[in-house]
Amino acid sequence: MNKEIIQKNVLGEKLETCSADPLTGWFRDGCCNTDEIDHGVHTVCARVTTEFLEWAKSVGNDLITPHDEFGFPGLKDGDCWCVCAGTYAQSIEEGKACRIYLKKTNFKTLEIIPLEKLKQYAVDLS
Repeated sequence: MNKEIIQKNVLGEKLETCSADPLTGWFRDGCCNTDEIDHGVHTVCARVTTEFLEWAKSVGNDLITPHDEFGFPGLKDGDCWCVCAGTYAQSIEEGKACRIYLKKTNFKTLEIIPLEKLKQYAVDLS
């Protein structure tokens, strides 16, 4: 998959920007775009909560601590971030999932989490 190709969201539409502040995405382009090198599948646009961040840290994915060397500011409650689909799937199973944006979540996520399950956590489902 080439990032220049317009990628789709889980609804089959053009993928919308997840966050520019903090700047997120595998390519740090604000979108949950992905490619074959992204083994973590950073494709779920999540609006993180303190509970989710603390849970993620407890399972070895520290999204709280800043890492300036990677341009990572550290996340706080309410930030949007492209999280790994596998991590998000695990958070669902453990009852720690935060809300997500379907229009900002890459279709590649559907290889790991079914759409019906994602819809249960959607902020942008009317």
